[in-house]
Amino acid sequence: MAGQGKAATRPPRGGAAPPERGAASSTGSGGPGPALISATSTIFKTEGLTGRLRALRDRLRWTLGRPLTPYYLILGAASLLLVLGLVMVFSSSNITAIHQGLPGLFYFRKQLVAVVLGTVLLIAAAKVPVAVHRVLAYPVLLASIGAMVLVAIPGIGMKVNGNRNWLNFGFFQVQPSEFAKLALLLWGADLLARKQKAGTLTQWKHLLVPLVPGALVLLMLIMLGGDMGTSMILVAMVFALLWMVGAPLRLFVATLGVAVVACTALIITVPHRLDRLACIGTTKPSLDHDCFQALHGLYAFGLGGTFGTGLGAGYEKWGQLPEAHTDFIFAATGEELGLVGTLSVIGLFAALGYAGIRVAIGTKDPFVRYAAGAATTWIMAQAMINLGSALGLLPIAGVPLPLFSYGGSAMLSAMCALGMLLCFARSVPGAKAALAARSSKSRFRTGLRRVLPRRTTARPAARPPRRER
Repeated sequence: MAGQGKAATRPPRGGAAPPERGAASSTGSGGPGPALISATSTIFKTEGLTGRLRALRDRLRWTLGRPLTPYYLILGAASLLLVLGLVMVFSSSNITAIHQGLPGLFYFRKQLVAVVLGTVLLIAAAKVPVAVHRVLAYPVLLASIGAMVLVAIPGIGMKVNGNRNWLNFGFFQVQPSEFAKLALLLWGADLLARKQKAGTLTQWKHLLVPLVPGALVLLMLIMLGGDMGTSMILVAMVFALLWMVGAPLRLFVATLGVAVVACTALIITVPHRLDRLACIGTTKPSLDHDCFQALHGLYAFGLGGTFGTGLGAGYEKWGQLPEAHTDFIFAATGEELGLVGTLSVIGLFAALGYAGIRVAIGTKDPFVRYAAGAATTWIMAQAMINLGSALGLLPIAGVPLPLFSYGGSAMLSAMCALGMLLCFARSVPGAKAALAARSSKSRFRTGLRRVLPRRTTARPAARPPRRER
């Protein structure tokens, strides 16, 4: 068998077998060695490190190319981020809660409730058809605008850390600006999909109107509360939509220039934003302590080293690092879990970004393409801003790390977006058939068929009539 260089192996379930390398043996001195057949794989492995690396590369390409790979990447990466985030919120928030006179598990319990509610929303968003998401576009947009108008009214909106962007309902608080991202995602994708169907996207007026004016309304309402970080994420989503729809380069550059000028003006005119900008790259403490939070974030990474000080054994959360469970939870992770923990978090976000891009480019539905691209931009842009702030590479913007930091409103809106991504991943060509085939061949159902009695449609035989005495 090995001399022939071929073997009859059964292809793995769920698709065709990966490409074979090194199957043909050569008797010459310059050819590859005899093929080795693995009992657990369908790949022929040639002798030597090069052949095995090629086989591993082909196996990886085949696995990533399967139609269900984005679905399981989104589900797996999001689940791991949620679990690790709960662990880090528990570890980094108990000292803060005790200093505030609250129970040690106060913030962890609230985060756990948000994760449970978000899981319900994620499952609901993943199960409903794509058409339902399109129907919800305008109701979500109007509800977000109405809620942000209420926040701007004195006496109704509540200030937190100097920003008025919260609604207080007594037993819980809501940040409407977090749901403005969801509203822009659905409304912008539905709007551009309708324009593409009508064939009007070739005109620059239809590219910008009413997408850009509608986004400006959301941005103005958000900036009334002083939330610069969320505004930057909305701007990134708008540019992602324009990029995906194929806006001309000169129009794209002109819009980008206007956005840069507006952001510069907003930063220069507000003193504390300019101070945060001056803290980029700082490594030494100053007399006025303007960069206290940024410096202690870097100290946390330095204390963590490669493997960290251990879960719960961090020093900076004992009053040195402000917002250790919210905006700077990545720094707390770096201190307690070290470089290994931080790279794991970055790798999970990279997997989410890759899966979202795969969903966007693998579908034929314009709405799914635009919505998946905008949702991926939202998650990745927010993660990059938070990570850059913690690492001292960007100014502190006050945005939480998606699925990881403490924050109920941010958690609910992000899990809604991930639920939609799961719904879109199930709707790409080939994913539905693969899911149906996998569910029909699952081991659980096969085992149930073996244990439970089979249903039969035959009626029981009629009993003979009883004789009357």
